Amino acid sequence: MQHQETYRIMGIDPGTNYMGYGVLEIEGRNVRSVVLGDIDLHKLTDPYAKLRYIFERVGALIDQYAPREVALESPFFGENVQSMLKLGRAQGVAMAAALRRGPPPLFCRGLAVSEYAPMRIKQSITGRGSAAKEQVAAIVCRILSIDQPPRRLDATDGMAVALCHHFTTASPLNTALGDERVKGLGGGKKAASKRGSQSWEKFLKDHPDREIK
Repeated sequence: MQHQETYRIMGIDPGTNYMGYGVLEIEGRNVRSVVLGDIDLHKLTDPYAKLRYIFERVGALIDQYAPREVALESPFFGENVQSMLKLGRAQGVAMAAALRRGPPPLFCRGLAVSEYAPMRIKQSITGRGSAAKEQVAAIVCRILSIDQPPRRLDATDGMAVALCHHFTTASPLNTALGDERVKGLGGGKKAASKRGSQSWEKFLKDHPDREIK
């Protein structure tokens, strides 16, 4: 019998109050939930202490559960620029924890990182890009046979990112494309929605009054 490769994907739903995460284990066609939860940030008032805590906790989770790849939800372009900037910083710090390389045993991760727009994640899980968080949570729990849903939806949102990445990378088309496959944002075959993948420069061009000078 041919041995099936087993590996893990960590999904992260960035946030400034709660950062959801989930680790998915794949063995052939079988998937199972290893862990899902959230990083509680709402009691930290210093924004820089919050960023440091995100970096440390995400790094510790990666070291503990040893995923091969990390997928994150990309920040959406909303009306509040300050909120967008804070969310982008939180995502960037979590991403840095996965990307950073260094001498063992510290910072020797250097993992592959992907991004997916919120609408793309919802569509991959529910079939609708406008699905509610509760619907995403219900389907994630059904797919992974999770009997006891987590207390906060941030956790199932994090696992939804991991599932979205798995569904995307497991596609026969993506396998055929190999290194030509474009992960997450940018490139010809975008994993993100058009709305989520527009550049910051285009946003400022369309909304010049939003630039903070």
